[in-house]
Amino acid sequence: MDATTLNSERRPFSIKLWPPSQNTRKVLVERMINNLSSKSLFTEKYGCLSKEEAEENAKRIEDVAFATADQNYENEPDGDGSSAVQLYARECSKLLLEVLKKGPRSKEDGKVTSGTTPTETLFDISKAQRAFIEAEEAEELLKSLKEPGNTYTKICFSNRSFGLGAAHVAEPILVSLKNQLKEVDLSDFIAGRPEAEALEVMNIFAAALEGSVLKYLNLSNNALGEKGVRAFGALLKSQSDLEELYLMNDGISEEAARAVCELIPSTEKLRVLHFHNNMTGDEGAIAIAEVVKRSPLLNNFRCSSTRVGSEGGVALSEALGTCTHLEKLDLRDNMFGVEGGVALSKALSKHDNLTEIYLSYLNLEDEGAVAIANVLKESAPALEVLDIAGNDITAKAAPAIAACIAAKPHLAKLNLGENSLKDEGTIQISKVLEGHAELQEVDFNTNQIRRAGARALAQAVVQKPGFKLLNINANFISDEGIDELKDAFKKTPDMLGSLDENDPEGEDDDDEDEDDDKESGEGEGNEDELESKLKNLEVGQEE
Repeated sequence: MDATTLNSERRPFSIKLWPPSQNTRKVLVERMINNLSSKSLFTEKYGCLSKEEAEENAKRIEDVAFATADQNYENEPDGDGSSAVQLYARECSKLLLEVLKKGPRSKEDGKVTSGTTPTETLFDISKAQRAFIEAEEAEELLKSLKEPGNTYTKICFSNRSFGLGAAHVAEPILVSLKNQLKEVDLSDFIAGRPEAEALEVMNIFAAALEGSVLKYLNLSNNALGEKGVRAFGALLKSQSDLEELYLMNDGISEEAARAVCELIPSTEKLRVLHFHNNMTGDEGAIAIAEVVKRSPLLNNFRCSSTRVGSEGGVALSEALGTCTHLEKLDLRDNMFGVEGGVALSKALSKHDNLTEIYLSYLNLEDEGAVAIANVLKESAPALEVLDIAGNDITAKAAPAIAACIAAKPHLAKLNLGENSLKDEGTIQISKVLEGHAELQEVDFNTNQIRRAGARALAQAVVQKPGFKLLNINANFISDEGIDELKDAFKKTPDMLGSLDENDPEGEDDDDEDEDDDKESGEGEGNEDELESKLKNLEVGQEE
């Protein structure tokens, strides 16, 4: 007898008992449905469940039991699986008994009655102090998610940093819940972890939630980068019904943005996309623009503080032209420049549903601001918020901006701070604000405004019943002008913002204005003369 034959005879015959086949699992679910909905000693005592309720509970019991047993088997992969099978059976029996003892759900007048607990849909651990979470704490913290018959459809694990042990505890729970989950918030859930551990945790969560049908997914504040985005690849690829996606403050570079574009197969139902505070740049913006193009229902888009220049700004603007349902647009703190501003103006002509638009710190200058104002004048009739602060806008653009504002009767907030409108531009815009009954907040801080401009703004807003705040700090208002403002708001002092950075001795930045001041004489007479000249200026008058 040769060695091969001998070894063959000595090797024991082995049968793997785990995992059970899909057919075996299905048969077990059907058996549990029957146990929960048919007459027996238990159901006579506690009550029979309806077929629908029995099926819902049976599937959940089997999912939880399978996930628990499967994790046990992974820890002892060299065995034949018999211990996993025994654990699977024990868990099913235990959970089945718990459901039987709870009895059927019954409702009267829309209220949950005996045998049930009030319906809860949100499980949230984010309110506690920000801290690391390990396996033992996770077992205690997440135990209510393991209860059969729970109705959680939303989970928020934000503000707690999951280590590998905690992730392994969460894994079978998420697997058991993924068919009922609709909203998942995993923002800021790996803070302070080494990169290798963080990536493995992300992979575990992504695999556990793969195949869920989510409407809301928040992965913000996780310093993802490209590696992190790809770690969530299994989850992202499986989503086709997402309505809201948040990827803010995730360190998403050009490469990571391309990964986002690649890994999200369908955004046809996407309504909200927030991409704030990343290092995307122009090339990354071009990739995100592709996601936007595939999102025809988008109504809320935020891509602020993402280092996007003119090229990326043009790409995003062109993509936004396809999103005709847009209601809220936030592109603040990028470097679009005049070219990007003009491109954006063309896209805005198609957005009649806009109610909020945030375009501050885009380097628009007068040309870009005028192009946008001219288009907005004819579109977005229900606009409530207009923010174009910090764009080097001068009085030359004031007629176009004033004409735009005049066409927005529902305007509630206007921010033109940190520009160079001076008294001339401020007075023109103030005149059209007088007719806006819904106005609540106006910001003209840091605009080289003097007494005449400040007075015009005060007169435009002080009598409005719902008005809340006028900010004209960091301007050049004289001491007499300050007294005038305080007197105007003496009945409602909270409506006037702080003036602690006002500089009554301030000088205009350009030399031309300094020469004019010397010729006409610095002082209140000069300001009053300017106001008089502008008094009858028509809105929309060209320079």
